[in-house]
Amino acid sequence: MPRSEIVHENFLRRVAARDFPVGEAPTPGLSAPEAVGLFRDQCLSRALDRTSRAMQKAGQGFYTIGSSGHEGMAAVAHALRPTDMAFLHYRDAAFQIARADQVPGQTMTWDMLLSFASSSDDPVSGGRHKVLGSKSLTIPPQTSTIASHLPKAVGAAHSLGLARRHPPEHRALPEDAIVMCSFGDASANHSTAQGAFNTASWTSYQSLPLPILFVCEDNGIGISTKTPKGWISASMRARPGIRYFYADGLDLFATFKVAREAADYVRTRRKPAFLHLRTVRLYGHAGADMPTTYMPREEVEAEEANDPLLHSVRLLVQAGALSPDTALSIYTETLDRVTRVAAEAIKRPRLSTAAEVMESLIPPARACRPTNGPTSDARATAFGAELAQMNQPQPMSKILNWALTDLMLSHGETVMMGEDVGRKGGVYGVTQKLQARFGPDRVIDTLLDEQSILGLAIGLAHNGFLPIPEIQFLAYLHNAEDQIRGEAATLPFFSDGQFTNPMVLRIAGLGYQKGFGGHFHNDNSLAVLRDIPGLILAVPSNGADAARMLRECVRLAREEQRLVVFVEPIALYPMRDLETEKDGRWMSVYPAPNERISLEEIGQHGSGKDLAIVTYANGYYLSRQAELALAARGIKARVIDIRWLAPLPKAAILAATEGCDHVLIVDECRRTGSPSEGLMAMMTEARRRSVARVTAEDCFIATGPAYAATLPSAKGIEEAALRLMGK
Repeated sequence: MPRSEIVHENFLRRVAARDFPVGEAPTPGLSAPEAVGLFRDQCLSRALDRTSRAMQKAGQGFYTIGSSGHEGMAAVAHALRPTDMAFLHYRDAAFQIARADQVPGQTMTWDMLLSFASSSDDPVSGGRHKVLGSKSLTIPPQTSTIASHLPKAVGAAHSLGLARRHPPEHRALPEDAIVMCSFGDASANHSTAQGAFNTASWTSYQSLPLPILFVCEDNGIGISTKTPKGWISASMRARPGIRYFYADGLDLFATFKVAREAADYVRTRRKPAFLHLRTVRLYGHAGADMPTTYMPREEVEAEEANDPLLHSVRLLVQAGALSPDTALSIYTETLDRVTRVAAEAIKRPRLSTAAEVMESLIPPARACRPTNGPTSDARATAFGAELAQMNQPQPMSKILNWALTDLMLSHGETVMMGEDVGRKGGVYGVTQKLQARFGPDRVIDTLLDEQSILGLAIGLAHNGFLPIPEIQFLAYLHNAEDQIRGEAATLPFFSDGQFTNPMVLRIAGLGYQKGFGGHFHNDNSLAVLRDIPGLILAVPSNGADAARMLRECVRLAREEQRLVVFVEPIALYPMRDLETEKDGRWMSVYPAPNERISLEEIGQHGSGKDLAIVTYANGYYLSRQAELALAARGIKARVIDIRWLAPLPKAAILAATEGCDHVLIVDECRRTGSPSEGLMAMMTEARRRSVARVTAEDCFIATGPAYAATLPSAKGIEEAALRLMGK
C-alpha cells in the first residue's frame, strides 16, 4: 500500500479511536474559530496532496512536491499579514491556503488544482509549471532550485527601508511590511542560503534595517540525506544580528504564538529573525519516491505516527474547539470536495503550442511617468566643472560615468549596487563620484558576494525600484549566474507575466587587458548569457554608442520590464587611438541625454561591397584597423557593429551585408559557444555562400606577454579576409 494511503488510514482509525500522539496542552493565543479555520486549511493542503497523486497516476497531473507533514505553516501564515511578501518553500501549500483566508475572493482549491493539472487557466503560471504563488496574496512563485530564492528575499527586505526614504513610482509593498522566506533544513546548507544568512547578518550587524523572517522547516532530511540532529539550531543560534526562535510545527497553537512573536520582533525592530520550525516529511520527497528504500520502516512509521493533523485534532479537542467526530467530518468532506473539483479541473484547457508556452517570456510593458531627462540645474549641480568637458572627445569610461549620472538624475527609482562601486568608484573609475552625487542609498557598496549583489537587485525590483547592479568582472558572474537564469529570467515565465525582474546588469568583461589578471579578469565567454530566454545582451564598442545603448537598456527595463545585461569591454574603457598614437580617433563627444540606440539598430562603417566584416566590441575596434590595411590593398570593405548579441538583430544584419561578395565574422569569444555560431547559422540559412569566421581559441586567457595570443588580432583578421577572398 502506498505510504499516502497508510497515513490516510492511520488518521481515520486513530481519530475514531481517540488515539492521539502525546503533546503539550494548547498554548493560549488562538481563538476556537481561528484554530478550527487553520485545521480546515491543513485538511485542504493534505487533500490536495492526495488528489495530486491520484491525478498523476491517472495521467492528468504532473510532477509535484507535496506539503504533507508541513501543515504547521498555516499557523505561520496566520501570524503574518497578506501584504508581507512571502518567498515560499515548495512544501508550503498550507501557508498559501491560510493566507488566502485573509484576502476575500480567493479560491485556493480550484486555483491549485488547475496548477496541478497544468491548465492554461492556472492563475499563477498559466499552465507552465506547478508552483505556489499568487499576485493577490503577495507570493511570487518559486521554482525548485535549492535556496535560490533567499538572496532576493534579503533584497526585498532591504527595499522596504529604502522605499521609506526614496519611494519608487511602482512601489509594491506597504511601509510597515516585512518579508518572509521559507526553506527546508537541507536547503539551509546550500551556499546560496549561507550567503543570504551572512548578508542579513552583515547588514543587521551595522544597524541597517532589514525586516526579514527566515523560516526553516526542519523535517530532518533532504531527499535521502539526514540532517544531523541539532545542526540547524547549533548553526543559527549564534548568528550575529539575527534573532533565533524555535517552535514545534506539529503544534498549531505553539507555532502561531512563536511565529507571531518572531513577526512582531521583525516588524517593530526592523531586524532579521530566524524561525526554526520542527516538521515531519510524509509520503517521501516527491512523486513516486519511496522513503522505505533508504530509511528503516520503523523510522518512517514513527514519523507517520506524528502526523501534524493528528496533533491538531488532539489540541482542538483539548481546547474544547472541536470534537473528534466533527474533525473527521471536516477531513473526509474536504477530501470529497477536492476530488469533485479535480474532476472538473482536469477538463480545463492546456497549453499546446510553442507560441502559447513562450507568450510570457517577455513581460508586459507598464505605464511610467514621462520624463524629459534631467534639468539643466540638476545637471549643473551634479556635474559641476565636468559640464564644460562634454564637448570634447572622451574615452568610454568617462562617457559611461556621465551617462549613468544623467540616468540617475532622470529616474529617481534607479539604484546601483556592487563591489567597490561607491567610495572607490569601481575598479576602472566608471562609477566615480556617483555615490557623492546620489548618496549611499542609491549607490550601494555591497559585500563581496555576487549572489547577494544580484539577489539585492532582484529584491529591489520586486518593490518598484530599477536596479543597476554591477558584477566587477565577467568571470565573477559564474558565482551567481543562477540568480539570473533561475530567478530573474524565469519569474515572468512562471508567473504568466504577473511578476517581473526589470534591471540593467552591468558587467566589465571580455579580453585584451595587457598584463592584468589572466582569465579571471579577461573572460571572453558570453555563452551563459546568450542562452537565457528573454534576456537582452548589449555589448558596445565605443563611448558614444555605450551611452546611447545604456539609455535604451534603462528604458527597456523601466518601461518594458526587461532583464538586460550590459557588458562593457574593459580594454576599450581607456582606448583613445585607432591607427596611430595620439590620433584620438576612438574617443567620442558625449551624446545629448535624449539620444538612444534602439534594440534593432546596428552600426556600420564604410559601404564597400567586396567584404562585410560582422563583429562587435573589441572585434569592431580590431576590424576597423584591419579595414584600413585591406583598403591599402584595394579591397573595399564595410565593418558592421552588431551591438546587440541577444536577441541578434537578424534583419538589420542581413540587410547590412546584402550585396557584399564575402562576409567575415570576427568574434573575440571562444570558437565553441560564441555568438559566431549563431551568426554563421544565420548566414547559412540566408544562403550567403562566401562566409568565414575568425574567433578566439578554445582556451583560457593567459597573463603576461601572451595575453592576446589566443584572441583575434588586426593582422589575423586581415589575413582571414584575404583567404576568404582567394587572395
